[in-house]
Amino acid sequence: MNAPQTSPATAPAAEATNPKRRRALTALAAVVVLAGLGWGAYEWLVASHYEDTDNAYVQGNVIQITPQISGTVMAIMADDTDFVKAGQPLVKLDPADVRVAFEQAEANLGQAVRQVRTLYANNGQYTAQIALRQADVAKARNDIARANDDLNRRLSLNGNGAVSKEELDHSRAVLDTAKTALAAAQASVTAAKEQLVSNQSLTEGTSVDQHPTVLAAAAKVREAYLATQRAALPAPVDGYIAKRTVQLGQRVTAGTPMMSVIPLNQLWVDANFKEVQLRNIRIGQPVTLTADLYGKKVDYHGKVAGLGVGTGAAFALLPAQNATGNWIKVVQRVPVRIALDPKELSENPLRVGLSMDVEVDIVDKSGRMLAEVPREAAVTQTSVFHSLDEGADAEVARVIAANGGGSGKLAAAAKAAPQKLAQAGSAVAH
Repeated sequence: MNAPQTSPATAPAAEATNPKRRRALTALAAVVVLAGLGWGAYEWLVASHYEDTDNAYVQGNVIQITPQISGTVMAIMADDTDFVKAGQPLVKLDPADVRVAFEQAEANLGQAVRQVRTLYANNGQYTAQIALRQADVAKARNDIARANDDLNRRLSLNGNGAVSKEELDHSRAVLDTAKTALAAAQASVTAAKEQLVSNQSLTEGTSVDQHPTVLAAAAKVREAYLATQRAALPAPVDGYIAKRTVQLGQRVTAGTPMMSVIPLNQLWVDANFKEVQLRNIRIGQPVTLTADLYGKKVDYHGKVAGLGVGTGAAFALLPAQNATGNWIKVVQRVPVRIALDPKELSENPLRVGLSMDVEVDIVDKSGRMLAEVPREAAVTQTSVFHSLDEGADAEVARVIAANGGGSGKLAAAAKAAPQKLAQAGSAVAH
């Protein structure tokens, strides 16, 4: 027996009279409306107060250890992952070459001191020569007076025939010889005075240890002394060793990268925000960060330290050439530097290159987008290299005093030099 057929005209009426279906549609519509209102409220009240990105990476100072002199590697004192303290030796070079250069510089300084001492001694010698030549002038004048008297006496007797013509000629010749001797003696005095003036121009207004020749030789000693100190390469800061490439016995030249020291207490984060996200980001705004290394269990807190002055593409090794061929707009990103809390870094250390999730609280927009005040203090610095030349002055003073003849200040410097060298440490001994 066939079922009764429902006409098409009566189907909508049947659906409209179905209360369950109507309630389900109404509930679904209500849920959609409430979800939209909730999302809008969240976007307006919460999400609009933050900018976030997962394109962020930990950055830090990667300090390359490079030699300042050439040499052969004798010892490697640290390897990858090792922690080193500032001033700790990392690599030692063969000091034979620099030791020879240092000894040669010392010899040249000693020779320079003795040559300058000779200049000062010549002042007395030239002064004595002037006195001697002036005595010759006085003697020549006496000889002229005596020869002139002899000639006058013979001329007075010439009329009586008591003096021959030959004797008169002889007296005239003696007088002429005396005059010639006087001229020669006067010329000798002038030459001696010129020699004294010339020598005094090399010595006046200075002492032996401050003479330009001695100072130039002393500078060479200091240079050679520094080279002996630089045969050992110290760690400039506290940090961890990475990228060690130097090998034992390797011949290295100045500037050759050997290894890197990374201070993990001086890290920051570069967060690459889209250009449309930079409208409300300001310097000083608080930032919350999480690292994939620790997950959501560890939160880092920092502040916006600065905004980059160009996009990553602008500073790329091969920047995009948008004026050629077809062009498709690509949203650019700008690096934003975020300073981290040092205490949190010490409790949960990070590594250079780790990825981070960054969320910036942009409620406070009173800060600046770009820094306006120049940085007064150094970004980072070390005092490890300041003490390398401490013993150079003492060594210079010792060499000058040893070749100064034990006079005055030079003798006092000779007594003080061993104490200074004991405090600074002798480079050659090491």
